[in-house]
Amino acid sequence: MTDIEKLQMALQQFAGLTAEEFELSASYWKPKTYKKGEYYNRHRTICKDLGFVTSGVFRSFTVDEATGEEKNVFLYSANGFVVSFKSFINQAPCDYHTQALTDATVIFINILDLLTLYKQSHTWEKFGRLLAQEAFNISMGRLEGFLFKSPEQRYLELIAQHPDIFNHVPLYHISSYLGIQGPSLSRIRKRLARK
Repeated sequence: MTDIEKLQMALQQFAGLTAEEFELSASYWKPKTYKKGEYYNRHRTICKDLGFVTSGVFRSFTVDEATGEEKNVFLYSANGFVVSFKSFINQAPCDYHTQALTDATVIFINILDLLTLYKQSHTWEKFGRLLAQEAFNISMGRLEGFLFKSPEQRYLELIAQHPDIFNHVPLYHISSYLGIQGPSLSRIRKRLARK
């Protein structure tokens, strides 16, 4: 299956876009490859593109100005969208960096082209609404995870959302995303392996 076919299938499942409705957008989507460590979007720049990850893993992270410590906020992997959503919809500077954790490929669409599609099609408008709902749910899920869930529960959710993450991403990035120290992650993994 080609990357554009993966995208079309994902959009059909996500928002019910038909082949004809997808065709309205076909000329707008552009492929891009990222080397490990390259930035999708930098802190204080405006995110102008919505990306669909066809391979690889990205992270969004902040840097503590006092200590220089990086804290992973979001992870994005294959068959999902990568975007600094608040920056994207408001066309305002982003609060964090988004960077490739592995070599990665993306098919992206520019905000102006997406806005054109919203005007042309109610189904594309629906896509925009569903995308906003998904971004809200992910953000609230992260917040509520830290408020109401144990590190082990957050770990299990991570595996459910990104099943191949441990094959591609160093453990210290996963620890940062889960908000725990490396030794705690090791204990969780050992405990679950014994179950």
